[in-house]
Amino acid sequence: MNLAVIVTTYNRPDALALVLEGYLEQDTRGFELIVADDGSRDDTRELVEDCARRAPFPLHHLWQEDRGFRPGAARNRALASTRAEYILFSDGDCVPPRDFVAQHARLAEPGYFLSGNRILLTEAFTARVLRERLPLHAWGTGRWLAAWLRGGINRCLPLFLLPDGGFRKRAPQQWKGVKTCNLSAWRSDLMRVNGFDESYSGWGLEDSDLVIRLLHAGVRHKSARFAAPVFHLWHREHDRSRLTENQQRLSAIIDSRRTEAVIGVTRYL
Repeated sequence: MNLAVIVTTYNRPDALALVLEGYLEQDTRGFELIVADDGSRDDTRELVEDCARRAPFPLHHLWQEDRGFRPGAARNRALASTRAEYILFSDGDCVPPRDFVAQHARLAEPGYFLSGNRILLTEAFTARVLRERLPLHAWGTGRWLAAWLRGGINRCLPLFLLPDGGFRKRAPQQWKGVKTCNLSAWRSDLMRVNGFDESYSGWGLEDSDLVIRLLHAGVRHKSARFAAPVFHLWHREHDRSRLTENQQRLSAIIDSRRTEAVIGVTRYL
């Protein structure tokens, strides 16, 4: 199976550096990595180019002009650029454990999309991680338990891997709780719903919109929880001034049963 990882970023090269190191040291090398850049400065490009020289897999940097918060467009551009069969989405502030890509690939199944969970780092712990460039991707359970006991992370249960079973396919068939910082799906299913809907403006709910349309299209939710977590570095809250408008748009898509994005990936094909 050909797999592409799409990681969004915007002007946070210190966090992205840790994330990219996590992908450079994955247990598997059989994937392509695309950094979907929402308009960062040149230091991000330079970082990605440096990592690309060391990467044991194809590593690409796709940049778009900075015109506000547009991760949906960045992801669509990346999706259009790859011919990989399977797509794994994450963010440039979410550090993957070493088996992250392998776990998503192992759990992938036709007719399903996967969502995993995340562990949130506090502001203080994130500052230390970035200052000391701590290799979170290589940490074992013991170090994470110590971080939890010190109050550096919000929880530790996602670290414990559960054996596969029917419970994964009994995941709630709903959009709540599914986030594109840890989501994978077949490219054919993503193309069928026209990718992310770029009619969402500003922060909020464009990822939920995608999940709702996948469910409307008959793609089922399979859980990757307790198999493929990510370590989410702290960041300031995004501007939510357009959230009410986006909530209204999301309510409309829930009621309409529509499957295709209004402004989607096809514009880049």
